[in-house]
Amino acid sequence: MNSNKNLVFLGMMGSGKSSIGAMVSKKLNIPFIDIDHLIEEHAGMTVSEIFEVSGEDYFRNLEEKITIKSLKHKKVVVSLGGGGFVNDKIRKDVLTNHFSFWLNWDDLVLIKRIKGSKKRPLASKSTEQEIKTIIKKRKNIYSKANFKINCNKLTKSEIVKTIIKTYELN
Repeated sequence: MNSNKNLVFLGMMGSGKSSIGAMVSKKLNIPFIDIDHLIEEHAGMTVSEIFEVSGEDYFRNLEEKITIKSLKHKKVVVSLGGGGFVNDKIRKDVLTNHFSFWLNWDDLVLIKRIKGSKKRPLASKSTEQEIKTIIKKRKNIYSKANFKINCNKLTKSEIVKTIIKTYELN
């Protein structure tokens, strides 16, 4: 593995970007950057609190600045927020300069994981149908990723092995 390109994880909230990203980073012995965590550190509050206090536009602007800055690192694993890849500027940077992995799950699995979650502001007050609409809209954008990992029938360690194998072959 001679590439200096970053591995960037994208997908819906609840798809495992942070946990899989941390596992991949540990296996490859390269640093891990969790964008939502950096945003929370920067703002001194949780993502939900940022949405509540300052609104989604403020959050998205902060997300863009922190993500673009984080992507300047070389040879790191980056976990985007669920909506990060929807941002044109972030998506263009990721697709041009990095290896992107979409952690794809069936809608029902995602809905079960995120519905009513206080940690997830877009899902906390949404109905199942509203969450399905978000998933459908985002899947069209996520599908632009370099690699799609269908996670439904895989364990976490199988997902990690699949990602590392794909990364090493490219």
